[in-house]
Amino acid sequence: MRFCSLLLLACLLAYSCTPVVVAGEQDDAAPTVKEYFNYGDSGVQTAGVRMIPITTTAGTFKVWTKRFGNNPRIKVLLLHGGPSFTHEYMECFESFFPKEGIEFYEYDQLGSYYSDQPKDSSLWTTERFVEEVEQVRQAIGADKNNFYILGNSWGGILGMEYALKYQQHMKGLIVANMMASIPDYVRYANEVLAPQMDPKVVAEIRDIERRGEHTSPRYQELLMPHFYAKHINRLPEWPEAVMRSMKHMNYDIYKMMQGPSEFGASGRLANWDRKADLKNISIPTLMIGAKYDTMDPKAMEAQSKMVKNGSYLFCPNGSHMSMWDDQKVFMDGVISWIRKVDGAK
Repeated sequence: MRFCSLLLLACLLAYSCTPVVVAGEQDDAAPTVKEYFNYGDSGVQTAGVRMIPITTTAGTFKVWTKRFGNNPRIKVLLLHGGPSFTHEYMECFESFFPKEGIEFYEYDQLGSYYSDQPKDSSLWTTERFVEEVEQVRQAIGADKNNFYILGNSWGGILGMEYALKYQQHMKGLIVANMMASIPDYVRYANEVLAPQMDPKVVAEIRDIERRGEHTSPRYQELLMPHFYAKHINRLPEWPEAVMRSMKHMNYDIYKMMQGPSEFGASGRLANWDRKADLKNISIPTLMIGAKYDTMDPKAMEAQSKMVKNGSYLFCPNGSHMSMWDDQKVFMDGVISWIRKVDGAK
């Protein structure tokens, strides 16, 4: 029994000294498992969760963040979609990034479920959200040598907007499934995706929207099988984390900025268009498109050529949440790109 105990102790000690493979590094330079999970905290441990204060013109509020790992060379901030969905549908990164030694942060933007939810409508602008991200960056100690943003959908808009103002603080940008023009996105929905649907279904959806009955059960009954299941997430059974995120969304903010659904856009973002400004983004940028996405994959590829240092990743089986329904292609591509950028001289 004593021998077995000593053997177990030896195995545990060896595991704690096992290097985590870090993007762009050799194994002997990678942090050990013990180092990777050492956040330098003192006092009560919080499993990486931290409420970060955000200063706005309407007052100071707090946003929820959760840190995974410790790697001074790579800090990835995940920006969820919506606006006002939650970090929860991005929890799938927990199955991939830690194995690569990547330090990353899940984060609920202001107004989302786990963060403060003020009622002042003046807060819900892209400009104000950009300043929020900048304050989060400062709070997590990220800078131009290690800071990456990975934004999906609305998070991609926010990532592009942040880079256009603060790319001097960034190492790289990943825009997943978000065109740089809302008018183009709406046009794609109307001219390409809608004609693929039953005309009677489209007519009923539009009629419900005209009546303003967006919260009616019938509206969701039509959207889920005919649009969401084909273009938002194509898995036959949606992951629990995705369903939880949808359950927790702040619909008031979502409707104000996006409109009533993903089937086009009609809120404050309706005229948002940054295509002409992409040429001003000079940091390494990865654009991710997917065959069945609500966003035109050809437009995503074109965007990768509009920025000065762009790359393109195509997910042939993916949709708007290709990190779920084309997971291997998405995650392998993202991790490989981060390795390349981190290893660049």
